[in-house]
Parts: sequence; structure tokens; C-alpha cells
Amino acid sequence: MGELPHIKALVQRHDSKDFAVVGINTDKDPDMFRSRCETDGVTWDNIFTGSTGAGVALDWGVSGYPTMYVLDGSGTIRSISPRGDNLEKVVDELVAEAKQAVPTGN
Repeated sequence: MGELPHIKALVQRHDSKDFAVVGINTDKDPDMFRSRCETDGVTWDNIFTGSTGAGVALDWGVSGYPTMYVLDGSGTIRSISPRGDNLEKVVDELVAEAKQAVPTGN
């Protein structure tokens, strides 16, 4: 849960189509998971798998938490498990890069 403040800050700062967070949760109890999301103010999309041995958690090799992959607009992994201020720096740089790549009118 130590990364939660950094993720919240990113979600608030980049509330646009240029940025998205998707959480993967492997807890056993979906009701407890939903309750924790509400209590902790988690507003981004989350996938509940109920296990590390199934679905997207298995596909992406998520076996411990937090595991974070930062992808660019083309789906290329640009950073694996950045933490704290480094997470914010990596995301800020990629969002700025994406905005610069967008053509500006005719």
C-alpha cells in the first residue's frame, strides 16, 4: 500500500486520455477487495482474479505486490516496478512524450 499515494497523485495529475492505471487484484475475497478500494479511494479500473495462477495475473507474471509495468502508447513496456518518486517521474516523462508526438492541426 506504500505506492498508493503515488498512484493517486498520478491519477489526479493525468486525468486524461493520455494516461490510465489498471490494477490487478488476486485476493481471495471479492467483497473485501471492493471494500478496500472504496476505503482507500481507488478510482481506477481493477481486475479481480482471485489468484496469481489465473487470468491477467498469470499472463503478466504478477506474483508479488506491488508489481508495476509502465507501458507507452504503443504497448511497449518502458519500466518495470518503478517506485515512489521514480514512478511519478517515469509516467510524467511518458505522458509528456505522448503529448509531443501528437500532431498539432493542419
